[in-house]
Amino acid sequence: MILAEVSVACVRLDLGPAPEEDWIRAANHVIEPCHHADVALVLTDHYRLAEQLGLDGVHLANTRTLLRDVRKALGPDRIVGGWAGASKHQSMILAEAGADYVSLGPVGDTGGLGDEVRADDALFAWWGEMIETPAVAEGGVSVTDAARLSPFIDYVVPDASVWADPDTTVARLKEYAAVLA
Repeated sequence: MILAEVSVACVRLDLGPAPEEDWIRAANHVIEPCHHADVALVLTDHYRLAEQLGLDGVHLANTRTLLRDVRKALGPDRIVGGWAGASKHQSMILAEAGADYVSLGPVGDTGGLGDEVRADDALFAWWGEMIETPAVAEGGVSVTDAARLSPFIDYVVPDASVWADPDTTVARLKEYAAVLA
């Protein structure tokens, strides 16, 4: 399994608009391997399910959900992170509300996130200099992007192409880990 071969900080489960029973089934399928590998498992937006299933936390992709309310509901021991896109304003709101991390992007052309306004290097540099909350680069992030941004980011969501060929997935993930080490 990939978690045994590559250093992974977190697995984020995102099934989009799937029914709740699909979220529960998927979470129950991956929770044991994640926890066995000491890897956090978070759900996208479904913070009530995260608590109900005993997962590690939630990633708030919906910027209308108030992080402070979710933090209050989940308590201080669960991970609460959020998506800020390419917005300094949204990223500061999340950090000030107590986010454990803030996700910025998309970085690359294949990001396909939010309104697809790209997060430029200047945003990451500003974040790295001004804000203590860990930053995650996501959305079409290549190994080259990760290397370039490594002085300013703490984590990366690799480009989705990493998963295209199961025979090369581990090697490609190790490339990301190497540039962030």
